[in-house]
Amino acid sequence: MRLKALLAIFLSIGLALILNQKIGDVPPLGKFLNPFTGFWKNAESLTSKEHQSFTVKKIKNSVEVFYDDQHIPHITAEDDYDLYFAQGYITAKDRLWQMDFQTRYASGRLAEVVGAKAIPLDRYQRRMGMMFGAKNMLAESMKDPISRLILEAYADGVNAYIASLSPADYPLEFKLMDYAPEPWQPINSALLLKLMSATLAGSTDELYMTNVLKTHGKEVADNLFPNYPVREDPVIPRGTPWSFTPVTGAKATADQLDTRQQKVSSSSMSLIDQNTLLTGDKEEGLGSNNWAISSARSSTGYPMLANDPHLSLTLPSIWYQIQLQPPHTNSCGVSIPGAPCVIIGFNERIAWGVTNVGSDVLDWYQITFKDEKRDFYLVDDQWKKTVKKIEKINVRSGTAVFDTVYYTHHGPISVDAEPLDNENNLTSKIPRGAALKWVAHLPSNDLRTFYELNRAKNYDDYRKALLFFTAPAQNFVFADNQNNIAITPNGYFPLKSPEHGKFILDGKYSENDWSDRIPAEQNPSVKNPPRGFVSSANQSPVDESYPYYLNWEFAPYDRGHRINERLTKLEHATVDSLRLLQLDNRSVLADEILDTLISAIQSAVSLTGADREVLTLLGDWNHCYEAKSIAATIFERWYQKIESELWGKWFDKKTAKMRYPNRDRTVALLLDEPNSVWYGAQKSDDIDARATLLTKALREAIQELKEKHGTFGKNWEWGTVNKRQVLHLANIDGLGSAKFPVNGAGRTVNAIREKSGPSWRMIVALGERPKAYGILPGGSSGNPGSRYYDNQLKDWIQGGLKELLFLTDEEGDANDRIVSKITLLN
Repeated sequence: MRLKALLAIFLSIGLALILNQKIGDVPPLGKFLNPFTGFWKNAESLTSKEHQSFTVKKIKNSVEVFYDDQHIPHITAEDDYDLYFAQGYITAKDRLWQMDFQTRYASGRLAEVVGAKAIPLDRYQRRMGMMFGAKNMLAESMKDPISRLILEAYADGVNAYIASLSPADYPLEFKLMDYAPEPWQPINSALLLKLMSATLAGSTDELYMTNVLKTHGKEVADNLFPNYPVREDPVIPRGTPWSFTPVTGAKATADQLDTRQQKVSSSSMSLIDQNTLLTGDKEEGLGSNNWAISSARSSTGYPMLANDPHLSLTLPSIWYQIQLQPPHTNSCGVSIPGAPCVIIGFNERIAWGVTNVGSDVLDWYQITFKDEKRDFYLVDDQWKKTVKKIEKINVRSGTAVFDTVYYTHHGPISVDAEPLDNENNLTSKIPRGAALKWVAHLPSNDLRTFYELNRAKNYDDYRKALLFFTAPAQNFVFADNQNNIAITPNGYFPLKSPEHGKFILDGKYSENDWSDRIPAEQNPSVKNPPRGFVSSANQSPVDESYPYYLNWEFAPYDRGHRINERLTKLEHATVDSLRLLQLDNRSVLADEILDTLISAIQSAVSLTGADREVLTLLGDWNHCYEAKSIAATIFERWYQKIESELWGKWFDKKTAKMRYPNRDRTVALLLDEPNSVWYGAQKSDDIDARATLLTKALREAIQELKEKHGTFGKNWEWGTVNKRQVLHLANIDGLGSAKFPVNGAGRTVNAIREKSGPSWRMIVALGERPKAYGILPGGSSGNPGSRYYDNQLKDWIQGGLKELLFLTDEEGDANDRIVSKITLLN
């Protein structure tokens, strides 16, 4: 009996120990299932507590936070410190785990909480210099008393909330992953802004372009990858005059370009065959739309503004809705969880929004080391010293990993001698022996821009606010209730000659360095253009008359052109007019090429009856990517096959590491060059090479659809083939949305892709008092146990908007939409 008792005791102790240990991805079940401290504590009541008060340290006066019927907080404070303290506190209350996780992601510290599987990602973030950029930003921001105050106040607020928690109160994901939140620091906010810079930097393809140059030569590179887009409807309307004198050195002569090109191409050859680079096709739809219309086009007699940034769709949502009311101003919109101020929004007098510019602000430099020690590298026949940084990556339940990163005057380089991780890992795409120069590494004070925009009263205030902004370069659209509209592609634009950074640059020559920037006041801008609207959709910011080089490639022409086409015809516009434009699903690509494609192969004698049925279906299509459309599915797959058939044999992506010409150049070829050599020399009977390629691509597209989705029918509908899902930020099963059919595609105004889309839709009608509408693909809460976790998603899927409550000083909890209140007491 004694032995049995001892055995039972040991088994009980062992079981208790096991149940309180995290095993792989399984949380410690004892703690997780504990009815007093486990996940049960994260379920929220369906009824809100009407009024709660919390005593916190550091604030000077009491702060009131009113929650409306969408759980959106409206904060009223008597000074800036208390305001941003409260913003930090309240944001953490709803999004603490998201803030912590994204900070760890940006800084390369995920392995500390999820183990060895995150080492490649952590190594990647450190090699990209994310913390390096964040520290430079923070150092510059802290020189500004206002930026210092808001960053420190925000951090104090977050930490006050963290201090109020016991482990039982931790957000669900902390319990699932079995770790605790860390104290918040101002560097964390800087990291989150750098993470946004990295997201919007897009793909870098200098390696692929260098391989194109090596394989096909300069003439082909210039023809198929031109230095200005083939088709363009620029952000700043064509013909807009430039009222400034360009600084010297903005343009290079043809001889200088040839000299630089020779240096680039010859110096890059040693890099090409042994390198893997952060590279790939630029993702369509990862951008944004914005526009503003003048009072002449508006039904209200005042300007109206719309914005829908296209970013990753996650739960919790990437944005956090909030209203901030310090004395003498009142701003409302969305913030980045973890950073102070309203980033996209409006106040009593103005509204603003942003889209990504896509300028070339990231270059790679081939570095020549003196020897294997890599202590020195060559510049202009002089040996410069590298700065060596040892990165220690702590690993949960494992041994720490050390990684050496060397810094040049350009930026960080990756020099590991051991094989990189497999090709699916981000770290494998960083070039060995090449240094990264990136605007996001420069000192900056970007938050000050949003602080000033939150308080701006007019156009002049808007222009002054933009002077603080560095990265990521954004098209800042503007409207006010004084009948002004404007747009400014804005940020730190390096002063470059054409093609600078199109290919890998030779780090041995200082003439390849960035010498200066385009003066901020000479960034392109337009105010109150005669056409009565401004807009952007990530297309080229300017026409060819602009005296500075920004980049050789931007987002395809389709979305920007379609928006401008519709805005040109718009009269007496309402909020609903602009909402429907945000939901526009028409394919400009189909408008432009489908008739030509059909015509090119219809006369081919080898077409089968099935071929002709498909062509008839496509010919009758309305060119809209609607969920019920089968033609949209066929056209999408056909065009993808056309691109791969046309370019795949010439520009091998996998083995030779090259890229295809972009869609605009492809369209120009299909429309205007029927006899191009690029179609290939093979002919079939009387069919020309283009018709042969198009027919083959169509048949392969149909065959692939049959193999994946069965016989022709409902399973081929666009919404069925392309069901979308909003995943959990950490991809935790059960915490994302169900799959759903949608309208729209990456190349339509309503740019919805597999994992990205309109992360926030907003429309603001200016007036004596603004009226605004918005929607998130989720909700305000980051707690899966809250009804506000994804309560807006259904309306977002259906294309709806919710009226945004814009409280005034006098209203407070007297407004019918206010359902609860929190008071922070000093």
